[in-house]
Amino acid sequence: MFYASAAHQRTRRHGAPAVSRTTIAAAAMMMCAGCVWAQENGPNAAVAPVLIAAADVGPDPAATQPLSETIQTVLVSTRRRVESSQSVPTPMTVLNGDELEANRVYRAQDLQQLLPSTTINYVHARQMSFAVRGLGNNPASDGLEGSVGLYLDNVYLARPGMAAFDALDIEQLELLRGPQGTLFGKNTTAGVVNISSRKPTQNVESQAEISAGSFGYVQGKLVLNRPVTDNLAARLSVYRTQDDGYIRNRYNGTRVQGGLRQGLRAQALYEPTKDFSLRVIADYNEEDSNNGTLIFYNAGATGKYLAQAALVGAHPVTNPEDRAVTLDNGSHVNVHQGGVSAEANWNLANASRITSISAWRTWNFVPHNDDGLDVPVTLNVGQSAKHRQFTQELRWASAPGAVDTVAGAYYYYQELENNAFTVNGPLADRFNGNPAGAWNDVTSNSPGTLRVNSYALFGQATWHATDRWDLTAGLRGTYEDKRVRVIRYAPVGPAVTGPALTVRNARYGAYDSGPLALHQSSPSALLSAGYKAWDDVLLYASLSHGEKSGGINLQVPGAAGAASLLVGAERANAAELGVKSTLLNRRLQLNANLFATVVHGYQSNAYDPTTRTSYLTNAGDVRTRGIELEALAIPVRTLHIQANVSFNDPRYLTYKNAPCAPEVNAVSCDLSGRDALVNAPRRTANIGARWEHPLNDTWRAYVNGNVSYRSSTYGTLDASKYSRIPAYGLANLSAGVRSNGEHAWDVQLWARNLFDRQYYTSMWNGTFGSYNAVIGTPRTIGATARLDF
Repeated sequence: MFYASAAHQRTRRHGAPAVSRTTIAAAAMMMCAGCVWAQENGPNAAVAPVLIAAADVGPDPAATQPLSETIQTVLVSTRRRVESSQSVPTPMTVLNGDELEANRVYRAQDLQQLLPSTTINYVHARQMSFAVRGLGNNPASDGLEGSVGLYLDNVYLARPGMAAFDALDIEQLELLRGPQGTLFGKNTTAGVVNISSRKPTQNVESQAEISAGSFGYVQGKLVLNRPVTDNLAARLSVYRTQDDGYIRNRYNGTRVQGGLRQGLRAQALYEPTKDFSLRVIADYNEEDSNNGTLIFYNAGATGKYLAQAALVGAHPVTNPEDRAVTLDNGSHVNVHQGGVSAEANWNLANASRITSISAWRTWNFVPHNDDGLDVPVTLNVGQSAKHRQFTQELRWASAPGAVDTVAGAYYYYQELENNAFTVNGPLADRFNGNPAGAWNDVTSNSPGTLRVNSYALFGQATWHATDRWDLTAGLRGTYEDKRVRVIRYAPVGPAVTGPALTVRNARYGAYDSGPLALHQSSPSALLSAGYKAWDDVLLYASLSHGEKSGGINLQVPGAAGAASLLVGAERANAAELGVKSTLLNRRLQLNANLFATVVHGYQSNAYDPTTRTSYLTNAGDVRTRGIELEALAIPVRTLHIQANVSFNDPRYLTYKNAPCAPEVNAVSCDLSGRDALVNAPRRTANIGARWEHPLNDTWRAYVNGNVSYRSSTYGTLDASKYSRIPAYGLANLSAGVRSNGEHAWDVQLWARNLFDRQYYTSMWNGTFGSYNAVIGTPRTIGATARLDF
């Protein structure tokens, strides 16, 4: 577990110190005597029941606090009650905003350099996925939910790409590993990433930040927090990020894989009494970039791709080490997303609590994808998406006692419209070996619609059997109704007859699936036990079951017909056995756990070389098992060291009808028993250190560094040896000086991928058995200046 700095153990609302579980209980008792109880609002709340100071304290000095001599208590409310993360009997990693900023992690795809057992596939906002312990690599699937649930300020993000914005004013991020669902909004089979932004406070806070670095990188941030009245506070956070990209397009000499991202978050927190609070959040983010640029990795077993490229006079860059492409049209991504949420909390007379969270979100994605060549074969291809969702959660939490209970109801509505499109150029037939006129200058559009209604009832209770024993049981029942229709309009292009028309219709012919429906009930369950062997040592064990509802292919089906559009549910059974400990007078924290998960009907993306499209499938039964270790050490006050290591054995138990690699001459292949899961490394490790030393009464110097490692893995579902992603390690380093006082400066120099390692984050099937890759960011050097005033 990563540490929370001393600054972030203070409550954001009134600057109260961090509190232990004993202090929380004592404060709750004092409330009954007439003291004011600070309310917990959301999963990041450091506002446990504590006495509130009566006056404002001016600018928040959070950024000016020195490192602590001992490990500080990290407060979470993942079980919908404020408690120490070390007392929660489940594997959990917590990063606070300071950790993210110190490591220059402001993009979701970089989180895997800090979080254990985590893989994030990213091409662009639509082709993005989160995986935990090797489970969840299913990007670019509009009709499929993620195996890892994403939450922003208690609101479920239905599309992984909805997290593809720059981290801004983040208070805390929590990673929970294993099936979740008995308390979170949606059933998930692999884990939860829970992101919490900083709340409005009664303090006056102002922060301005500017960064500049390699490849034209410039980022600006502004945060303003103001008390409006004695019981109303407001907070505004704004950012703008721009860069030129780090891949050279030799066709016109420009750079790609960069662009513009910008957004804002506005909040209001209304607390008229000690028994009621209302937090309203509105946010908006947009992206205008050429992200999504893939580089040629290899031509596979036959090399036919290069032969066909030569046939049409194309000049692809064949060495991925060059970090270059030749694109005549280039790639482009346009994303607009935003939402509004309202969270209300009522403290009842019996000390129980009712919480209501209402949210509406929208996400629009429009791509322009090149074919990877510098001649007009395919001018544009891709899939746009227009997503809308509404969620409503209502829950009740009992008063603290011998049995702590949470129960509630959840509703989720989604409507999605997408369009799979292709615009071919005059060389499409020659490149693909078609009869003349079949695909040349043909345009195809295939719109799809999806409507989802999801209803759930859930409950979880923890029985504090003794001072040392806690027993927890949870249950959730979900019913979902999904309705879909897929259409492909007749292709538009020059008139043809004979063999050319047959080939055209086989690829782009008109199609209408008619109305399709999927109805499903999905239970989730949890049993866990925690035993305090000593005051700072927790032993725990758990059994859990999670289900993710079936998906729907929003693609025109192949020979299997409309029935193949429906994908079965994904069901996971998991066991955990672990220990959490804080030792050596709170100078050493060691957490370890053994895990084993069996997933039936694992949902994944496959590639059909005949139709040259990706499609959803149930990739057999999967097992993951292994060990995770996390440590935090403070050998001296000026040095904090943290590390996490995971060893995983992911493999298919049964997968008899898997797609074959291009080098295998067979209709289907048997991957049963093989370690062949997509982008599921057997070993990951992240090690970081932070050193800080006072220079005088005003200034402090600091150095922050981290190293991450990932072992090699397969990049595509066909388990081709040509799609193997090599192992890689990355190093990041930053150093700076920070002042304290009313106007506090922080000036930092930083380098990411310090040794300029060439690495690949994901692999994709290309035409004629070739493979394309997403290349990682090369060495980036820059500087950041921040002023708190």
